[in-house]
Amino acid sequence: MTELDVNYDGAKFNLNKPTLYVFSGLPASGKSTLAKLLSQKTSSIYVRIDTVEQGLRDLCNFNVQGEGYRLSYRIIRDNLSLGISAIADSCNPIALTRAEWEVLAGSVGANFVNIEINCSDSKEHEMRVNTRVTDIPNLELPNWLQVQNRHYEPWQSDVVKIDTAGKTIDASFSELLVKLGL
Repeated sequence: MTELDVNYDGAKFNLNKPTLYVFSGLPASGKSTLAKLLSQKTSSIYVRIDTVEQGLRDLCNFNVQGEGYRLSYRIIRDNLSLGISAIADSCNPIALTRAEWEVLAGSVGANFVNIEINCSDSKEHEMRVNTRVTDIPNLELPNWLQVQNRHYEPWQSDVVKIDTAGKTIDASFSELLVKLGL
């Protein structure tokens, strides 16, 4: 291992290559907050699928299915190809999109890190869902029942896990940085 190689959770990656950090988790788990903080810390571009999808709805009067992900793949690929690290922020609930992010990173020789954010305290999670506001104009946030009923497949690959229940944002972010070796 050279001085440019580092380890995180048992995986080695090279600091000379850009990194794709893929944040996943249910709404109101804390993923966007932590993703934005990591973007600032690492000077990575930040792409939030909610923003892209709502933009497609607003600008194109379009019924969005998977198009937000596919458009985001292209934007992030362009940046990774330039050597710029990227943060992808989405629920990312299924194996298909998780695999597509990994293939994307591999196609340009970028490092790849899966990060799953959850809030294991259901009362706290419900409170977050019921009290949060969005900074994306026109975005309709899901209610607690919709969050509970959301399809979310278990992970079958390596993932950095952060449970935000009962923790401050700073404590959760510090834990993330330690797990990432940053």
